[in-house]
Amino acid sequence: MSTDTDNYLQLSGIQHYVFCRRQWALIHIEKQWLENGRTMMGNVLHERVHNEQIRERRGDVLIVRGLRVVSHQLGTVGQCDAVEFHCHPAGVSLHGVDGLWMPYPIEYKRGRPKVESADRLQMCAQAMCLEEMLCCNISEGALFYGETHRREVVPLSMELRAEVVKMFQEMHDLYSRGRTPKVKPSQSCRACSLEELCVPKLCRNLSARKYISEHLHEGSDL
Repeated sequence: MSTDTDNYLQLSGIQHYVFCRRQWALIHIEKQWLENGRTMMGNVLHERVHNEQIRERRGDVLIVRGLRVVSHQLGTVGQCDAVEFHCHPAGVSLHGVDGLWMPYPIEYKRGRPKVESADRLQMCAQAMCLEEMLCCNISEGALFYGETHRREVVPLSMELRAEVVKMFQEMHDLYSRGRTPKVKPSQSCRACSLEELCVPKLCRNLSARKYISEHLHEGSDL
């Protein structure tokens, strides 16, 4: 895969993609976005975490926030909310820091732990980026949920890693073709901030961009 990162996908997009293929395409292909209460609360939580200037040292743990990561194998770029580097004899060297350190990524989420795998796949993708960048092996990471204030440990199994690779292959295929998938309306649509743009019941055969363009044109004729 090319190392031209201008064509790389946003790492956070895997969470959108697993939740809804159409939502991902509206955001990452058609560049459409609307806020709702859930997304604004999530933004507040991430603003508190994504301060790249803050590094904390707690004994044998170094905490780095907003760490920018990339994977040329997956073709993705993004940020880790927080990465704990634990002092460990099997760890890696860090610039300007004595000792060897093992990375432990932590992704912050607004609500509660979920049955579906979207959050865990995003966490795994972050770990795979870190492994490629630092030439190391990461066995687990964690999801921190704002509603419960607890961590969920995520073992990074071979099955989870294979699913990450599969998801990115599908996303790259859709992105290269500029294709926005159709969806079957479900109860999940009510939780999506893009429900008004998606309008799956009204425009099953139209992209959101084309739908908006046509309605703006109609308004100009009044």
